[in-house]
Amino acid sequence: MSSVSEPKEQDNGLNAAVEQAISVCGGDMRAAIRALIVANNFLESENSELKKAVSHAYTRGRFRTHTG
Repeated sequence: MSSVSEPKEQDNGLNAAVEQAISVCGGDMRAAIRALIVANNFLESENSELKKAVSHAYTRGRFRTHTG
């Protein structure tokens, strides 16, 4: 049994996602963690690039705010 217990109503499929990530990595938890860290780094990088692009476009007047 896990030392950390989470209420069922707060699970929202998290346990199933954890099991799926471990399963995809052949049951190797270290490989699953490694894959999730790599994916997280990729998403952080993408998020940073998108923020830069939106900020740049906004300052050049390419985006208008909605006043309606």
